[in-house]
Amino acid sequence: MARSRAHDFEAKQRSILRSAAAVFAEAGMDRASMSQIAARADISKALLYHYYPGRDALIFDILRTNLSELDAAIAIADDPQAPPRARLRALVHAVLEQYRDADDYHKVQLNGTQALPVEQQNEILAIERRIVRRFAAVIREIRPDIEADRPILMPVTMSLFGMMNWVYMWFKEGGPISRADYADLATDILLGGIETLR
Repeated sequence: MARSRAHDFEAKQRSILRSAAAVFAEAGMDRASMSQIAARADISKALLYHYYPGRDALIFDILRTNLSELDAAIAIADDPQAPPRARLRALVHAVLEQYRDADDYHKVQLNGTQALPVEQQNEILAIERRIVRRFAAVIREIRPDIEADRPILMPVTMSLFGMMNWVYMWFKEGGPISRADYADLATDILLGGIETLR
C-alpha cells in the first residue's frame, strides 16, 4: 500500500523549493549539494530525498512551479475586454508583483534550464512561450501594423521582458521607486516606444 501524503506536504515542498533556490543561487548550480539544501530547509537529508530524488528534480520543480505560478497570475490579471493599453499595464503589474521575493528563482531559471533533460527543457520552454505569446498578442492589439514592414513583434515583446526580468539586478524594496511605479514606468517606456516605431 502506498504511503499517504502528510497533511503539510505542499507547505513542506514549497519550503524545500525556496531553500533549494536560495542554495542554487548562492553556491551555483554545480556546487550546490543536497546536504546544503537539506540544512537550509532545516530538514534531514533523508526527508529531502523523500521529496526529490536529486538536484535535477529540484531544479526542474523550481522552474516549473515558478513559471506555472507566473503564468497563472498573468492569466488572472488578463482581461481581454479591457482596452489594450490598460490590458498590457495590468499584465506588467502582474509579472512584477509575481517577481516579488523571487530573485533566487530568476537565478535558477537563468542558469538551470540547460542542465535539464531535453523533455524537461521543452516543458519549461512551453510555459515561457505561452507567457510571451500572451504579451505579444496584446502588443499587436495596441499596434496592429507592428509587422507591416519587418518582423519586429517578437523583438519588441522581448525588450519588455528584458525590462521586467532583469529588475531583480537593481531593484530594492523601499528604494526611490516602488514596484508598482516601475511597472508603470516599464509599460510607459514600451507604449511610448512603439508609438514611434517606423
